[in-house]
Amino acid sequence: MAVSVIVLAAGMGSRMNSDLPKVLHKVAAAPLLHHALATARSLDPARIVVVAGHGAEAVAASARAFDEAVEVVVQEEQLGTAHAVAQALPLLEGSGGEVIVLYGDTPFVRTETLQAMLEARQRHSVVVLGFEAADPGRYGRLVVQGDWVQRIVEWKDASPAERAITLCNSGVVCASVHVLRALVDAVGNDNAAGEYYLPDVVAIANARAGGESPAAAGVVICPEAETLGVNTRAQLAEAEAEFQKRARAEALENGVTLTAPETVFFALDTVIGRDATVGPHVLFGPGVTIESGAEIKGFCHLEGCHVSRGADVGPFARLRPGAELAEDVHVGNFVEIKNAILDEGVKVGHLTYLGDAHVGEFTNIGAGTVTCNYDGVMKHRTTIGKRAFIGSDTMLVAPVSVGDGALTASGSVITEDVPAEALAIGRAKQVVKPGLATRLFERLRAIKAAKGKA
Repeated sequence: MAVSVIVLAAGMGSRMNSDLPKVLHKVAAAPLLHHALATARSLDPARIVVVAGHGAEAVAASARAFDEAVEVVVQEEQLGTAHAVAQALPLLEGSGGEVIVLYGDTPFVRTETLQAMLEARQRHSVVVLGFEAADPGRYGRLVVQGDWVQRIVEWKDASPAERAITLCNSGVVCASVHVLRALVDAVGNDNAAGEYYLPDVVAIANARAGGESPAAAGVVICPEAETLGVNTRAQLAEAEAEFQKRARAEALENGVTLTAPETVFFALDTVIGRDATVGPHVLFGPGVTIESGAEIKGFCHLEGCHVSRGADVGPFARLRPGAELAEDVHVGNFVEIKNAILDEGVKVGHLTYLGDAHVGEFTNIGAGTVTCNYDGVMKHRTTIGKRAFIGSDTMLVAPVSVGDGALTASGSVITEDVPAEALAIGRAKQVVKPGLATRLFERLRAIKAAKGKA
């Protein structure tokens, strides 16, 4: 069964009090829009169409950064949700199959819920997603009989009895492409705001079915947490907390050890293998993969990196984009790795920066080593061979290479290539002046005393 997804992302989000389009605010280090797109992609859809409006250029760029195959249309005037859907439907001409309408500011609808809606579509011409609200507030109420939605009543139009209903409308809709097109075309704007509202398709579907047919509009009910919409900064914080709660529970369920789960923060795309261990206060940015059996110790910050089986990182380490750690690599405290490949068994114990580098297997990097990769204009690469030993406080001025089995003396500034198995010393000769320290201190104290009397 072919499925397409429309993601509505045109709103300004004025309650966010921000110049940034609402759907580009981040949860789990990813725009809200990417959460909706990730859910859409999980259905393996034929097409995904994003409807942009406010900040359309930025929204379109973000959508395509997630997946170049995503199509974007612009709702030039924001005339309601049905009007937004109408902008996307022409792109689905000839696609056939089913279409699901999602919202770019509602990040937590699960794949399983959407699959349930697709199954319910076999019994109903249109299916809406409902949820039991702890505090229904001003949500639209679903008046149902079994799984048939008899009508959707907006809060302002609801009677006291209808306001007591706790089953609410999420706005997510599923129908066949041709049915949704026909229903949306029939939606009017005879309301105080003069807008075209997508929930009106339920009344139209029921009317066309004679008003008494359960086959017209149906409902699938999901937990309220799935339908959490983000309209304010407070709700953004709630969404972050909800995502992290789910991600931690999933990691534990998948066999990952989290020694202090409430202090670990995941990104949308974090991947961690079972039997990996994550210590307290670890933050995962986008693009991190941790293989089975690796250990990330406390207070580390990782993004855009890959850590292989048996490697250990931290505490207090930072892995930046392009960091690739092979099996059994050790990266210790206060070490930063950026755009560098560390082959099997490399040890980088502490207080080191390796950027734009390749380090061969079983090489030891001494404390305080720096690859001086930036000349103020361009970046340059450092290559270190297998089983080399880089002495503490070595400055490797790139571009430079150190051969297999070579050794650099502590405190050296290496500006030329070092052949395999060679010793490189690049430091000034030590000079000792007996007694000079005492005479120098006496002179300085005298100068200070004279200044104090002036």
